[in-house]
Amino acid sequence: MSESSRVTLEAPLITERARVDALRRVNRSRFGLWRFFGEWAKSLLLAVLLFLFVRAFIVEAFKIPSGSMESTLQVGDFLLVNKLVYGAEIPFLNKRLPAIRQPQRGDVVVFQFPLDRSKNFVKRLVGVPGDTLSMSNGLLSRNGRLVAERYVRHVDPQGDPGSEDFRWQRDYLVTTAEAAIGQHPTRNNWGPLVVSPHHFFMLGDNRDNSQDSRYWGFVSDSLIRGTPMIVYFSYAPDSATRTPWLSRVRWSRLGTRIK
Repeated sequence: MSESSRVTLEAPLITERARVDALRRVNRSRFGLWRFFGEWAKSLLLAVLLFLFVRAFIVEAFKIPSGSMESTLQVGDFLLVNKLVYGAEIPFLNKRLPAIRQPQRGDVVVFQFPLDRSKNFVKRLVGVPGDTLSMSNGLLSRNGRLVAERYVRHVDPQGDPGSEDFRWQRDYLVTTAEAAIGQHPTRNNWGPLVVSPHHFFMLGDNRDNSQDSRYWGFVSDSLIRGTPMIVYFSYAPDSATRTPWLSRVRWSRLGTRIK
């Protein structure tokens, strides 16, 4: 074989510049992949921090598990709760942000259950500190005047059970002749009693089917979480259906404002 033939069969030489360019391209692709994952991780972390901030200080989602607030709220309602309005609690510091306003009579309020703070309850606030409250035959009076409660529902108007749970009320009775009624308080007949400072009195709208302040007492202002704004999802629970949240959506309740 001639010299010229051997030259044409040999592989072309790779210059130093070509080798450096090839390594740079490989490294660039590796760095680009790591850069992509790094940006993705930063975006995810930012989203998580933003979610935690919003949940802690601005708005939080809650689900209604019982019928104590029917018909205002129904079992299966999912609520967005405004935590900023009453001054959101700062985690781990036992302090609160400045409130936009104080809880008012008639507000629907989410709060920690006084007997078990791991649970959240939602009821209607009917008494603020200093209010004198009483109930006669299921009708609420505040400071000597009958309260018009258009939102109240009665499912057992004839019943009026008593309970040892009501005994706490005796320490807060007003010393008048009317207080004799309060010596044996029942679900529909109790008081008059005075709401303590820094506390509130809560009642369920489904008045005959609600465990509320009549049974376990006042709610400290430190336990207030917020007020529901809107129903963002709702479904009718059905034990016969595995996915009621898909098949039994209450479309008419979506977007309902809480009043």
